[in-house]
Amino acid sequence: MRFGDIEVRYIDAGSFWLDGGSMFGIVPRTMWEKKMIPDDRHRLKFACNSLLVRAGGKTVLVETGNGTKWDEKLRKIYGFPANDPLTESLAKEGVKPEEVDLVINTHLHFDHAGGNTRLIDGRAVPAFPKAKYVVQKTEMEHALKPTERDRASYYAQDFVPVTEAGQWQYVDGDAELFPGISVAKIPGHNLQIQAIQIRGGEKKLMYVSDLLPTRHHLPLPWIIAYDLYPLTTLETKRKWIGEFVRDGWIVVLGHDPDFAAGTLHERDGKVAFEPVDLNR
Repeated sequence: MRFGDIEVRYIDAGSFWLDGGSMFGIVPRTMWEKKMIPDDRHRLKFACNSLLVRAGGKTVLVETGNGTKWDEKLRKIYGFPANDPLTESLAKEGVKPEEVDLVINTHLHFDHAGGNTRLIDGRAVPAFPKAKYVVQKTEMEHALKPTERDRASYYAQDFVPVTEAGQWQYVDGDAELFPGISVAKIPGHNLQIQAIQIRGGEKKLMYVSDLLPTRHHLPLPWIIAYDLYPLTTLETKRKWIGEFVRDGWIVVLGHDPDFAAGTLHERDGKVAFEPVDLNR
């Protein structure tokens, strides 16, 4: 889909399985299982939704999914695929890893930044050797010293090799990266998480990451248990969902397994989701 001179394509960066209760927080299973059916281990399958953006002669990748640096134990726990979905999806778009100019991470949890690096001879190195990687400076600081509650979500091999290669480009708060492409903080999941905004051709898109993991998380209280600041998430959702409805934004969801993107509309006092195909 084109946003003026900016081209945006959906990229499949893989899938994984997470405990259903953890992904719906205080919402009872009797409610959420009407939306998503768990397996015999009480897990739900989620997607890692990424974007390929071409703008101003640059090739930009938004999010890198889980990556491939997993041992057999963790592969079984999370149900990671054996292949490399991100690299394969980029290849289908005619993009080689060395042709990516910029990688934008919303935050550094493994399901959003795991594909930042890959293993060569047992050593993690940047998967996109010529790219600059963008994240909030405070997110990197937090990732290096996470709390007991969220340290299982951070793997140093996803981001330290990028530091060693001198490829990080830090931002501090809301910032424009290119004309028409910017980042905006959306606190709640943690305080440093950022969204990616794209504007052009009288259209607007926002990649919201874990603010709205799926379309089923549109009701304000449906907040994942992983959020460090759920009440902050509540207010961030209230602000942005209202704006998405009013201004007709295309919203890209971080983990919806069926529909990566859509528009939001108020119907009968509720917010409804209408899918949008970014690759049409």
